[in-house]
Amino acid sequence: MLYGLIGEKLGHSFSKEIHEALAGYDYQLCPLSRDEFAAFMQAADFTAINVTIPYKEAVIPYLDKIDERAAAIGAVNTIVNQKGMLMGYNTDFDGVCYLLRRHNISLKDRQVLILGTGGTSKTVTAVAHHLGAADVQTVSRGGGKGLLNYRDAEDWGKAEVIINTTPRGMYPHNDDEPLLDLRKFPHLQAVADVIYNPLQTRLILQAKELGLTACGGLEMLVAQAKYAAEHFLGRQFADEEIERIYQRLRQNKLNIALIGMPGSGKTTVGKLLAEALGKPLVDADEALEQQAGRTIPHIFAEDGEDHFRRLESEVIARISREGGQIIATGGGVVLRPENIQNLRQNSLLIWLDKQPEHLALDDNRPLSPDVEANLRLYQQRHPLYRAAADIVIVNEGTAEAAAAEIIRQFRQY
Repeated sequence: MLYGLIGEKLGHSFSKEIHEALAGYDYQLCPLSRDEFAAFMQAADFTAINVTIPYKEAVIPYLDKIDERAAAIGAVNTIVNQKGMLMGYNTDFDGVCYLLRRHNISLKDRQVLILGTGGTSKTVTAVAHHLGAADVQTVSRGGGKGLLNYRDAEDWGKAEVIINTTPRGMYPHNDDEPLLDLRKFPHLQAVADVIYNPLQTRLILQAKELGLTACGGLEMLVAQAKYAAEHFLGRQFADEEIERIYQRLRQNKLNIALIGMPGSGKTTVGKLLAEALGKPLVDADEALEQQAGRTIPHIFAEDGEDHFRRLESEVIARISREGGQIIATGGGVVLRPENIQNLRQNSLLIWLDKQPEHLALDDNRPLSPDVEANLRLYQQRHPLYRAAADIVIVNEGTAEAAAAEIIRQFRQY
């Protein structure tokens, strides 16, 4: 292997796309069990590699030299094989600095709370001290030895900046609730999460709901890759490359989730978007029927609306975990807040708004078989669509026109 990434589970990794877009070399993902790890490092059959969970500390005994910063941190994420001599670096440090700078999150004279105790936690702690934090507290489940546990952290409550370095909420466990309730921190100003898949964890979503500055880890991932590639190749890349690749990757991974009334054109417009953007279309109602083995009218008739809504929430939670899709949702998806929260993790929510008298009618829609029913539903759901939508598209023209406007705004978002 020339260039690549080692870690225990790499199915969710974006690193291959980033490195190949940045430098053009072939970059391989190499998942290693703990039993395989030692043999891999002893063989050292690579030119340069990145290292992720859980091996950022475990690689250190295999290295011949470590740069001063990585040695001080006690964690390595970049290794270069220099004619048989393994040299270790920590480019996560620069990646964290970039992320905080990009979102105007200052740590100077601030009370900083760091969640987790692994290699990335050590890096973030070093960054916090480097940037002049007034106090840095680290949280683990068990606490002890100078660490807070999560209950102690909430009781402490002084944090002005919280940074998550744990895998809590990382794909495929997107549904995991945060280990802290951010409402317990009255002085809190900003939250950063090193997780990049999903694009927004539940922790980040709660921070945004509270009006805090909040950012996920995708920009950090791209930035540290840029600095790692410089060690790999022995040459510099412009910092502008970070933003270019970040925007490209974000557009690729971001879903477009269409919300709106039954008959507003979500599936029709979704098909046009899928074709134009090269993203697969997922129709939530079709996925629900496939999972249930029955049609929606049969579910309503046999089990009632409450049962249908529970099934719908299960389907939304499942399809929302993935990125890079066009999602056509059912008209009532906005009725349950958890559906919107799940969609927000990886999606741009677009409301296709069409006046009730123009909605397509379908006898198979249990709640909207006629114009009068559509009017009642529209009046009930209008504020929910408005609150959920990132973008509103008035779909009173052709489906092609609606799709074109969505694409225009998506590319600018």
